[in-house]
Amino acid sequence: MDEAARGGTLPAFFEFTAPAAWREIDFISDLHLCEAMPATFRAWQQHLLHTTADAVFMLGDLFEVWVGDDALGRPFERRCADVLAEAACRRQLAFMAGNRDFLVGAALLREAGLMALADPTTLSAWDQRVLLSHGDALCLSDAPYQAFRRQVRSAAWQAAFLARPLAERLSLAAEMRRASAERWRSRNQPGAQAFGLDGDADADVDAAEAVRWMHAMGTPELVHGHTHRPGSNVLAPGFKRHVLSDWDLDTANRAEVLRLTRRGFERLPPAGP
Repeated sequence: MDEAARGGTLPAFFEFTAPAAWREIDFISDLHLCEAMPATFRAWQQHLLHTTADAVFMLGDLFEVWVGDDALGRPFERRCADVLAEAACRRQLAFMAGNRDFLVGAALLREAGLMALADPTTLSAWDQRVLLSHGDALCLSDAPYQAFRRQVRSAAWQAAFLARPLAERLSLAAEMRRASAERWRSRNQPGAQAFGLDGDADADVDAAEAVRWMHAMGTPELVHGHTHRPGSNVLAPGFKRHVLSDWDLDTANRAEVLRLTRRGFERLPPAGP
């Protein structure tokens, strides 16, 4: 296990307090936006533009792959940034990096009007405290993924990768995705997760470590994505987690928003015009 493994060093926690005037906050994750998923893109676009929420928090894997902000010169990436910028004029948008889009940088955040959320972040809203995470850092049973995650989140690795030409980075990411199915089956190839696999298919958030995080920050509830196992369950007495749905409206009929209000959490379909 890595240094943030159960019983080890706790991560740095960040805090965000919602403005008192807010009434609703939406949480989404794991949309994996790409040109090959036009229906999913449209549903995301419509939700950002038409939700009644005061804020939408996107907790990682918004994109199928993000190889650097210079990709904003490409048509699809530019369309995504334009949707975000339009929506940001209507409500607060917040972005937390996932395992597929951890290379989102300052240029996209600035152009799209996104507030960056560190992982993990404690949200305080209406006398409620909720811990927010993408979730992959808590999947401790997938040791090869955790080792690779440490590598690709390092400044040295990212600098070296971003120094490569955009076309080379795109090609490498595409090859990783093509190879991910076989690597997923074999489960013995560390490194497949960057831009490809989301880790061992059987891996889930380590309940004991999640509770340790929650206890440290005084947050009785946790919201995360990554595992594609939407639902809510009690991890330990007094500690509950809510798993966000992945979105796929092109090959399946799956898309869900988790909303927080003064009354608590509810699950809703994406908003439309």
